[in-house]
Amino acid sequence: MIPDSFKQDLLNRVDVVDVVSRYVQLKKGGANFQGLCPFHTEKSPSFTVSPTKQFYHCFGCGAHGNAIGFLMAYASMGYVDAVKDLAAQAGMTVPETPRTPQETQRRERETDLYAVMEKAMEFYRSRLKESPNAVAYLKGRGLTGEIAARFRIGYAPDDWQALKNVFTAYDDKSLADTGLVIDNDEGRRYDRFRDRVMFPIFNQRGSVIGFGGRVMGEGEPKYLNSPETALFEKGRELYGLSQARDAIRAAGRVLVVEGYMDVVALAQYGVGYAVATLGTATTPVHITKLLRQADEIVFCFDGDRAGRKAAWRALEVSLPLAVDTKPMRFLFLPAEDDPDSFVRKHGQEAFEKLAREAQTLSGFLLGELRSEADLSTPEGRSKFLTEAKPHLQKITAPGLKLQLVKEVASQARVSQEEAERLMEIRSPGERTFTRAAPARSRAPSINSQEQNLLRCVMARPSLAASLDVDLLDERLAESAALRTIAAWLEVEEVPPYNMLVERMRGTEHEDVVSRAETAMLAHGPDEDSAEPEFRQIVLSLHIKRKNEEIEDLKREAATRPELGAELLRRTKELALLKGQRM
Repeated sequence: MIPDSFKQDLLNRVDVVDVVSRYVQLKKGGANFQGLCPFHTEKSPSFTVSPTKQFYHCFGCGAHGNAIGFLMAYASMGYVDAVKDLAAQAGMTVPETPRTPQETQRRERETDLYAVMEKAMEFYRSRLKESPNAVAYLKGRGLTGEIAARFRIGYAPDDWQALKNVFTAYDDKSLADTGLVIDNDEGRRYDRFRDRVMFPIFNQRGSVIGFGGRVMGEGEPKYLNSPETALFEKGRELYGLSQARDAIRAAGRVLVVEGYMDVVALAQYGVGYAVATLGTATTPVHITKLLRQADEIVFCFDGDRAGRKAAWRALEVSLPLAVDTKPMRFLFLPAEDDPDSFVRKHGQEAFEKLAREAQTLSGFLLGELRSEADLSTPEGRSKFLTEAKPHLQKITAPGLKLQLVKEVASQARVSQEEAERLMEIRSPGERTFTRAAPARSRAPSINSQEQNLLRCVMARPSLAASLDVDLLDERLAESAALRTIAAWLEVEEVPPYNMLVERMRGTEHEDVVSRAETAMLAHGPDEDSAEPEFRQIVLSLHIKRKNEEIEDLKREAATRPELGAELLRRTKELALLKGQRM
């Protein structure tokens, strides 16, 4: 574990401009430096590096971070490797706080497991050329030796204990810990993968963490994946991402498919930006990871009922994570095809044309909702509004949400305001200072004052020290982050901006802080204007709280006339607060 004090010292000594300029040609533009973004294809520079904030930000794709984050994103380094690289440049030695015996044992164990997986992969690769059936199968699927080598495809022999050929200590615990073998109830151990074409699964650092094995003929399951292990968590990983990274950056698009062979076949035919989920439905972690890599996500599914059901699950997961600048699309292939068969029959150009013309997220959502309601009747339009409500409430992208609300209102033959009221959705920028009726439960507002406060704190961290956290809506993730920052400042000095972000890395607040950081870099405020904006937001929260107190008091005063004087006093206090607005 690297101490925070060292990381802060390192970030103080390293200039992010120097780090980025090793990879990107930068030109001075005002107080900042500008260049073409290395994370997506563009013709006009939208990539900015700030020497004062020691941060980079792309106004085109949203990529942002400090010097450590840049090396992780651009050079595909792990966190510790990025810190060590920067420390070496600065002539510093990375210290590590003493680990507990348990931590040391776990780290050593994890290192051993990576070595075991690497050894197993090389064994499977060596056996591929010795299996005429496996070679014939891959050739029959149109794959060349070059593409098989790129994805490091192998073959697991049809032998219950083939791994004994490479692991002399076949009874070692590490083989079970990596999921390479299975121990049955009778105490007998045997290989998990037998007579299957083997697809290694790599993490972002390029280490083997699991395998997918495919049968070559009849048999179930068609694909057999490694189980969950200390190295491998299916809901967090995507097959082919490490091989697809450069193609994703070049195309600005990532294609999400369902099978290993789909990824490999598409790469063989020139569509190198495909990845696959690993036997699980699409997860929020998958989408968050892909939005950092690409300008557009295209989900590709079979056109049958199962495919549309899987697409709907992906849509539901995507709604809260969608952003206005990065569209998501849904591609449904003909019922008789999957990506592998389609690209082999029709070629790259035909497939990419389908990807470019794929249905938008909004089109898929509205189409599915319309199919369940008769919009020619009042009852059908009412059902349409009711069914749309929970989906629109999930959306956090203000532009997309506004457009969908307008579209839903139009198709339901109501006004936008009526649709917003019926679906309990607030227009972007709308403010209200009255409490909702107790029987009605409202989702926290998307454009919350807490979001704006966090944006101000990102610009000027010291502001959090004066924040009355009791004013915050406890349901919001932004509130939790603000409370954490305020608690830090009670016992520590105000951290520099880039160190505040670094402290949030790996915590439950990382994503919400990242979003606030992006909003601040794109729309402000800057350090000078943050304080007045912060004060006005806090004032608005005080006014909201006072309004709520008055509404409560009014209800109580209806049966207790003696509270009239108190009600008048608080009403005057509210007027004074409103008078302080700029």
